[in-house]
Amino acid sequence: MGSLTYHLVAFLVVAIWGSTFVFTKLLLQEGLSPAQIFTLRFLVSYVLLTGYDLLLTHRGSHSFRLSADSVKDELLLVTLGIAGGSVYFLAENTALLYTTATNTSLIVCSCPLFTMLLVALAYRHTERFSRTQMAGSLMACAGMAVVVLNGHFVLHLSPLGDLLAFAACLLWAVYSLVMKDLSQRYGSLFITRKVFIYGLLTMVPYYIACPEEVTLLPTQLSQLHAPHAVFLNLLYLTVVASMLCYLLWGWVIKRLGAVETTNWVYVNPLSTMLFAWWLLDEQITLWLLLGAVLILSGMYLCDRRP
Repeated sequence: MGSLTYHLVAFLVVAIWGSTFVFTKLLLQEGLSPAQIFTLRFLVSYVLLTGYDLLLTHRGSHSFRLSADSVKDELLLVTLGIAGGSVYFLAENTALLYTTATNTSLIVCSCPLFTMLLVALAYRHTERFSRTQMAGSLMACAGMAVVVLNGHFVLHLSPLGDLLAFAACLLWAVYSLVMKDLSQRYGSLFITRKVFIYGLLTMVPYYIACPEEVTLLPTQLSQLHAPHAVFLNLLYLTVVASMLCYLLWGWVIKRLGAVETTNWVYVNPLSTMLFAWWLLDEQITLWLLLGAVLILSGMYLCDRRP
């Protein structure tokens, strides 16, 4: 299977993740909180994924495993659950309460630059990045900024919100780096299942501090204005955007590496705006088209080998 296939899968995953902003916004309008949405997504995904894993075990495809080969690897899986799950989503969503969506998108979607830096530091003897690849990453980052700003070059600084967004950015870079290591020794199915369960377990301290988020959930679900639409929305976020996409993301990182895969995150704002145009009738501007050209050109340069 050629590298083009892996890049297409990475693009598809990021395109789906870009759409989740629109679908999550619809759930927020129904009264669900960011933490509740995350928990429902990961809980349902974990149950489905565990059932699928057990089915494969029953058919003799592989053996169901509960833990990693070492304590160190198990702790790395906990790190994935935090960096790609609980704390990541809490930092990103809470940032929106204190700063603008533009600031949050700009900061979070710049994580490929930090991923490249972390990989260069961690694998400085084996990983080499050419000037062309670095220029491509910067070009894609500029294109992402053009798409997010959309011609309105005014940023409103908010130290707390921007710091939370930057924390989410670093967390996803750490997630990609740790995934690069673990994906060489474990399958995507096992890793993704552990990410979901540790993401849920590390949310427990948050719910201890905010117990009303749990106690009010049954009442909130019973008072939904459009229960069928919410159910389909959650089904998409859990089965497609969480379970399937996390599996594919780990699979692609194993084959393309953390840097090449994470560079596709630059496409995220472009995907969000396309879905917003499709579902929310938001206008596509010249800035969007210019940003798309910069992003795609930068992605092409990023794929050039040293």
